[in-house]
Amino acid sequence: MDETDDLPGRRGYVSAAQVALRAGVSRSAVSRTFTPGASVSPETRAKVTEAAEALGYHVNDLARGLLANRSRLVGLVATNPEEGFRALLVAALTRALIRRGSVPVLINTGRTEAEMAAAQRILLGHRAEAVIILSGKPHGDFVEIARRNDQPVVMIGRSEPGVDQVRVDNAGAARQIARAFAKAGARRLGLANSRLGTPSMAEREAAFCDEAGRLGLPVAIGRGEDSVYAGGVAAAVELFGTAARPDAVFCANDQIAFGLIDHLRGLGLTMPGDVAVVGFDDVPEAAWSSFALTTFRQDPDRLAAEAIALIEARQADPDAAVARTDVSPRLIIRQTFTPANFS
Repeated sequence: MDETDDLPGRRGYVSAAQVALRAGVSRSAVSRTFTPGASVSPETRAKVTEAAEALGYHVNDLARGLLANRSRLVGLVATNPEEGFRALLVAALTRALIRRGSVPVLINTGRTEAEMAAAQRILLGHRAEAVIILSGKPHGDFVEIARRNDQPVVMIGRSEPGVDQVRVDNAGAARQIARAFAKAGARRLGLANSRLGTPSMAEREAAFCDEAGRLGLPVAIGRGEDSVYAGGVAAAVELFGTAARPDAVFCANDQIAFGLIDHLRGLGLTMPGDVAVVGFDDVPEAAWSSFALTTFRQDPDRLAAEAIALIEARQADPDAAVARTDVSPRLIIRQTFTPANFS
């Protein structure tokens, strides 16, 4: 650091040296004042605190973290974090981390191993205290590198051997809705998904199709290129472009359901009169009167709290067995499907 960085008249962040000069104490006294548990007299503390408030001084937490070889940064790794439920989860995680005193850092990565490896290098280079993975497939060395650097890793919504995880019961929800469709008298089921094949959506599809097969019901599958509104339209075109149209459709997420619903309305079909539709996630738009979508709710605040609890448990006992927390989504019944007896 250039010595002129600490001159009182220099523009920039207020330094500890400026506080010391104003308070008439040593620089080390300023450091001790803002170090929890450090010894400092009440008189000195009062002088330093008054000077700091007058100057607008704040402790450089980043520098302290680097000196301790650990920052308060927590990396959030996600693909397309602005879309659908991921946006809600990112928001919930950032709120919870800030309340905890951590600094959330969002890494908007792609889907390739090289991009995930680059994200990990960034987080290790900045001494992140932990990493939360919302989506994507980790590079083969991702977890091992994190372990060597004593960096906890938590995955939300998917599994990876040797990693703490918060799992959503995708399969249980998908099987439940297949049974509910059957009880409601549906005879031709549909599944609207995307070609991305993310782990969570793949779990929902596999369980729904398996349960439908157990019930003796055929399932037609429509796929869009991505798990967004346009993908739902494309899936609807595929599902309803033949005479053998489904009378009940399970959508792998709400965005897909919105596209599907709008396309079906364009065909003159009603929900649930002609077609029952159920989504997954319960994003805010699902409650809009234009959709009134029956869907499974994932609670982003609950998932965020569980992820942070796993980080803290891992930090308290780095050698503990891999931990897994299971969260069950809840069906929110609106107008696109209203089963009398859901089970």
